Amino acid sequence: MIYEASAFAIILFIAFVIAVLGISKYFASRTTSSKGYYAAGGTIHWGVNGIAFAGDYLSAASFLGICGMIAFQGYDGFLYSIGYLAGWVVALFVVAEPLKKSGKYTFTDALDNRFNSKAIQLMAAISTLIVSICYLIPQMVGAGALVKPLLGMPHWVGVILVGGIVIFIVATAGMASTTYVQFIKGGLLIVFSTVLTICLFANGFKLKPGDEYHVLKSMDATVSGGTVTAVADAAYKVAGHNADKGLVKLEKDGVNTWWQVSSKDGKAVVKEALSATVLANGDKLYNGAPQEDRKFFQVGAMSKIIVDGKEVEKTGPVGPFKFLATVDQGEVLRFKKNKIKDGDNSVTVWTQNPTSGKKLMRPGVKFKIDEGSTFMSKLNFVSLMIALFFGTSALPHILIRYYTVPSPKDARKSTIVAIASIGFFYILTLFMGLGAMTHGVLDLESSNMSAPLLAKFFGVALFAIISAIAFATVLGTVSGLIVAASGAVAHDLLSNFAGIEMSDAGQVKAGKISAIIVGIIAIILGILFKGMNVSFLVGLAFAVAASANLPAIMMVIFWKKTSAMGIACSIFVGMVTALGIILVSPSMWERYGLDPATAPIALNNPGIISIPLSFITLVVVSILMPSKDAKPMP
Repeated sequence: MIYEASAFAIILFIAFVIAVLGISKYFASRTTSSKGYYAAGGTIHWGVNGIAFAGDYLSAASFLGICGMIAFQGYDGFLYSIGYLAGWVVALFVVAEPLKKSGKYTFTDALDNRFNSKAIQLMAAISTLIVSICYLIPQMVGAGALVKPLLGMPHWVGVILVGGIVIFIVATAGMASTTYVQFIKGGLLIVFSTVLTICLFANGFKLKPGDEYHVLKSMDATVSGGTVTAVADAAYKVAGHNADKGLVKLEKDGVNTWWQVSSKDGKAVVKEALSATVLANGDKLYNGAPQEDRKFFQVGAMSKIIVDGKEVEKTGPVGPFKFLATVDQGEVLRFKKNKIKDGDNSVTVWTQNPTSGKKLMRPGVKFKIDEGSTFMSKLNFVSLMIALFFGTSALPHILIRYYTVPSPKDARKSTIVAIASIGFFYILTLFMGLGAMTHGVLDLESSNMSAPLLAKFFGVALFAIISAIAFATVLGTVSGLIVAASGAVAHDLLSNFAGIEMSDAGQVKAGKISAIIVGIIAIILGILFKGMNVSFLVGLAFAVAASANLPAIMMVIFWKKTSAMGIACSIFVGMVTALGIILVSPSMWERYGLDPATAPIALNNPGIISIPLSFITLVVVSILMPSKDAKPMP
C-alpha cells in the first residue's frame, strides 16, 4: 500500500511521545526501591490498576490484530476477542487473590512461596522470559506496521522507535511509569474506539460512494482453449497466463497488469486484480507501475446492500443491530491472495471474491469447523480456544500487576474493572473490523492497518488520534512485558537462583540493565517477523504461557501434594512441547519458505497437546518426588 504521512499525525505523535517521556522522568525521581521499581510500591488504586490492566492487555493484538482479522475473515476474527475475554473469568475467580497473597514482585515468587526451590526459580524465570519475548514479537511488528502510514517511515524504523522509547520508560521508572502510561492509553483507546464506532453508525453503508473507493474495472473477453486471446478494450494486449490460478496478464502502454478470468451471464469476463511484483533486482511494482505512480489502492466494500428484502444503494445512519443485520443480509467484496511466479519475478495477486454476509457472520471463513472442515482443522480450532481461555491467567506481565495494589481485595476489584473495560472494547472490535471490511479501507498487504485506515476514512484528525493511541497501545504493553522480563532476570535468576547478594539499589540497577538487553532482543525479532498478523502471533504466546505456567499456578493453589520438582518439570515440559509444536507447525513451515503441507505436525496451535501434558507431568512428578519440607497451604 502507498501511504502519505500526515503533518498533523506527526505533530500529535511527537506530542504523545513527549508526554510519555515526561511521565517516565517524573516517576524516575520517585522510584528508589526495588519494590517501587518492580511493583510501583504496591500503592496503585484498584480503579487505576483496573484500567491499567486493560491498557496492558489491549495490546497491538487486540486493536490492530483482531480488527484486522475481522476485516479480512469476518466473525472468525471475533472469536479471538471472545477467547481473550473469557480468560479473565479464570483470572477473577481463581488467580487474583491467591496470587496477591503469595507473591512479592514476580510470578516466580507466587510459585516458590511454599518451597524456596532453585528448580522453580530457574524454570519459572526462563518461562517468564520466553513468554515475554513471544508476546513482544507481535507488539513490535504492530509498531512497525503503524509507523509507515503515520510517519512515512519503513517498518524497521518503527520497531526501533518503540524499542528505544520503551527501554527509556522501563529503565528510568519501571512499573510506576508503566502503570500510568497504560492507564492513560487504556482510557484513550476505549474512548476513541467508541467515537470511531459512532462515526461508523452515523455513516451507514453506501454501494457506490464515488471517490471514496477505487472501483476496479471489468470487461468482456474472448476465450479459446481455456486461455484469453483478446479483451473488449483493444488497447490491452494479452501478455501471459497463469492457468492454475485463472489469471491473465494484460499489457497497455508498456505496463503489465494482472486480471482474473471469470464469467458473467455465460460470457467470458476479466476483472482487474491488484498485484505487487517483486522484481529480480529487488525493486517493487504495484499493478505493474512504480510505487510513486500510486496504483495500489485501498479496497473492500459492500457489493450488495439489502434492507428489508430490497437491494438499495445506501442505508443512511444505522444502529448497532441494524449494522450487523445489513452486513449479514448483504454481500461483501473480499479479495483472495494468489502467489505466482512470472519469469524471474515473484508476484502476489489479489483477485475479487464476493462473499455473502451470512458466510462472514458465522464461523468458517478462517477456522474450518463446519463446511469443508477436517478432523485436524477442528482440532486446531479447539486447541486455539483452549490456549486463549487459559493463557490470560498465565501471562507474566499480567500477573505482576496484582502486586501493584495494596491488598488481595483490591486485586479482585481491579480485575472486575478490567473485565468491564476489556469486554466493552472487544464488542467495539466487531464493529470496527466489519466497518473496515465494508468501507473500502483495506490494505491487502497488512491486515494490521485496518482500524487506523478506517479512522482515516472519517478524516485525518481521527486517523492521527487513533494511530497515536495505537502506538501508545504498543508502548504500554511492551513496557509491561519488559518489566516482567527484567524482574525475571534480576530478581528471580540473579538474586534468588544464583544467590548473588545485591542491595536494594543493586536489584534496581540489574533490572534496568536487563530491560535494555530484552528491549534490544525485542527490536531484532520485531524486524524479522515483519508482515505476520499480530493477533495470530499473540495466540501462540498465549499457548506457550498456558502450557508452561497455568498448570503450575492452578495446582499450587488447589492441590496440597504439589511438589517443587513437579512444578519445575511441568513448566519445562509445557514450555518445550508448546515451542516445539509451534516451530514445526504449518504456519512456521511457510515462514521458513517451505510447503506448509509438508510440516511434520499439522497443528498450528499446540495447547490441546501441551497443556494436558504439562498437568500430567506435574501430577506424576509430584507423586514420585514429593517436597517434604514445603510450607503448608494457606
